Amino acid sequence: MSSSSSSMIFLLFLLLPIFSCLQHFSMASFDFQVGGTKGWIVPPPNDTNIYNDWASNNRFQLGDTIYFSYKKDSVMEVSERDYKECNATHPTFFSNIGNTVFKLEHSRTFYFISGASGHCEKGQKMILRVMVQDEHAKSYGYHDAITTYGVFGMVSFTLFWNVLIPL
Repeated sequence: MSSSSSSMIFLLFLLLPIFSCLQHFSMASFDFQVGGTKGWIVPPPNDTNIYNDWASNNRFQLGDTIYFSYKKDSVMEVSERDYKECNATHPTFFSNIGNTVFKLEHSRTFYFISGASGHCEKGQKMILRVMVQDEHAKSYGYHDAITTYGVFGMVSFTLFWNVLIPL
């Protein structure tokens, strides 16, 4: 084995631990428009579960952002009890600017309701769960980010294999 090959191997083994640490910083976050193209509106009487269906069809992780788009309305984050009772008197978050941005910074269940009178009772409310991020999340179909280590690991293995066992 030549000295340049030995240097290459040494460099690869030196850099591999550094790049493996970077995998924790390369998770992708996503943006979601609440309700899809319809936005945050009073649902039709025959589809009052539209927002919970929408939230159930998506997988949310830490760092994701949800957008509420609406006119002459508001959005509130409330407790589970206030969600069930459509009680808008004690929100933990309130916005009525028409294009509300809400960053999902905690792994937990969020409860949102419309603050406009009567809208929550007509189904303008949503339960959204932010999953706990773990090593097994990818196997369950949650966000699938490509890590730096994954790409670097494949490249370094190929180089290492070709240096040690040339064709």
